[in-house]
Amino acid sequence: MSSPRQSFDQALKELQQEILRMGSLVEQGIHNAVHSLAAQDVNLADSVIEGDRLIDRMELEIENTCLKLIATQQPMAKDLRKISTGFKIITDLERMGDLAKDIAKVTKRLAGGFLIKPLVDIPRMAALTQHMVKDGLDAYVKGDVELALTLKDKDDEVDHIYSEVFRELLQNMLGNPVIVTQATYLLFVSRYIERIADHATNIAERVIYLETGERPDLND
Repeated sequence: MSSPRQSFDQALKELQQEILRMGSLVEQGIHNAVHSLAAQDVNLADSVIEGDRLIDRMELEIENTCLKLIATQQPMAKDLRKISTGFKIITDLERMGDLAKDIAKVTKRLAGGFLIKPLVDIPRMAALTQHMVKDGLDAYVKGDVELALTLKDKDDEVDHIYSEVFRELLQNMLGNPVIVTQATYLLFVSRYIERIADHATNIAERVIYLETGERPDLND
């Protein structure tokens, strides 16, 4: 028969696995949303929008699990911080899912036309951001401060690519007013990805606070 501590440890492990599962859905949503835009695939965009509903449901389910663990297990201070950190992480994940959905909606708005040019930098931003989400969640589960700290450099790289995309699209709009509408939507998409990266660094900051008590700013 397992002890109360063993039962709690198992419940905490299951909670973290659910958070990882939610994060995996968010990562896939980011990838599919950007791919749907690059390929002008409306069906894939619809799947991202539908997938966001599942992410929203998972947020509520995990939130309830967190509250139940706090109410029934009376966790010690360290365990309570880990649960409350998970509680905050799922809020960041849910917002990332919303932003992926927003990208998918852009796909639907631009469907049927021709892109200004094949997308290169936006998918590169998205791939880097996906890795940031994964690394942030891995750092949470493992209590890995060093891994969490690596997200600062990745976020700086995303910001750099975003600045390049912004500058290029702005120049294109000034040189060819016909493309203003599409270029504006692509600016929105690059901004959405940049915001997703910011949410990923939020996760890393929470992990560092959980493990060290320090409150770093990885977005400065």
